Amino acid sequence: MENILLKDKVASLEGYFAAGGYRALKKALAMKPADVTAEVKASGLRGRGGAGFPAGLKWSFIPKDAQGPRYLVCNADEGEPGTFKDRELLLRNPHALIEGMVIAGWAIGAQTGYIYIRGEFAAEARLLERELFAARAKGFVGRNVLGSGFDFELFVHRGAGAYICGEETALLESLEGFKGQPRLKPPFPAVKGLFGAPTVINNVETLAAVPAIIDKGGAWYASMGTPKSAGTKLFCVSGPVNKPGVYELPLGVPFRELLEKHCGGMKEGKKLKAVLPGGSSTPVLTAAEAMAVALDYEALAAAGSMLGSGAVIIIDESQCMVKLLQVLARFYHHESCGQCTPCREGCGWIEKLLNRLEAGKGSGRDIDTLYSAADAMLGRTICPLADAMAMPAMSFVKKFRGEFEAHAAGKCCGPDGGAR
Repeated sequence: MENILLKDKVASLEGYFAAGGYRALKKALAMKPADVTAEVKASGLRGRGGAGFPAGLKWSFIPKDAQGPRYLVCNADEGEPGTFKDRELLLRNPHALIEGMVIAGWAIGAQTGYIYIRGEFAAEARLLERELFAARAKGFVGRNVLGSGFDFELFVHRGAGAYICGEETALLESLEGFKGQPRLKPPFPAVKGLFGAPTVINNVETLAAVPAIIDKGGAWYASMGTPKSAGTKLFCVSGPVNKPGVYELPLGVPFRELLEKHCGGMKEGKKLKAVLPGGSSTPVLTAAEAMAVALDYEALAAAGSMLGSGAVIIIDESQCMVKLLQVLARFYHHESCGQCTPCREGCGWIEKLLNRLEAGKGSGRDIDTLYSAADAMLGRTICPLADAMAMPAMSFVKKFRGEFEAHAAGKCCGPDGGAR
């Protein structure tokens, strides 16, 4: 399969243009905005940031009679542990994002767009600024885009490295200059978003797929993947495999194929123990579960996990699951914005319990308390950060309880990762 997003030699404007870049923008500007949205709907493109919400449907939520400005925001605040696909995309194909944003701006009636990029991505931000300048000089961005009469200005805004700002409304708060904390919904951003105006927020990978969809048609894109999970997906694989990295594959690819064919299998001497299929916030799968599952939204949901951002974290037999969950709990406790009590207190309790278990000072009751605390966090906060801690915590305890019980009995981890 030819890559749609991770193409070679398209990092510069010259290379991107030579490969057919900005052809889709010309085509889109000759279409009615509603027809552009309809084409994206027909493609079956779903948000690639983790939620998987249909992109074209999200665009259509902008009120038709809304007066005043409308905004388009790209979420490039890639902070989910194990996720590095958007960073790779920004480095290798920045103009796909730029062109996708101008097309999306035309479709929703926005004249201003913002790329909110993670603060640590300094090199990526500089590259984006440079290529944005080049695109503006050629008339692809700015006033009177390609002589169409459509104005669309695009800005790069660097965040300060807060994981919570990956949540779309916390991102908007930060973009407005306030503390990055999620907003109560409704109203949703499509009605009242950036600066109180109708706003669409999409992920880097989502927007970068738009030019190919407009160029070749929604039906073409929908022909890849599965009927409910259309198109290609960037999978970022980390862990003890021979070829970790970012792979663009059709949705629905078997995990076994990703691991054995594309990643070259496990490293010598390593045996698969578990997989976090969509980043650190998704429920863990055992090796047997992972080897039997396909990587798409529906198949992973049926298996009790989530596709999430497509960050496939490989865990081998040498890894202690209690220690791994302790590391995750430390991260989520640190990154909680503190606005909601279940998240603020729950993440802290879970970390303390895991610290105690990992130190060999816990008890069996601590395991039940940990599970209960996580269960009490699910669905009880403004944003999903509490769920991001609770879901892996509960699945780790369910599927690897023996290791937790061994730690509670004061036993240490053996060489194979299991407690002894």
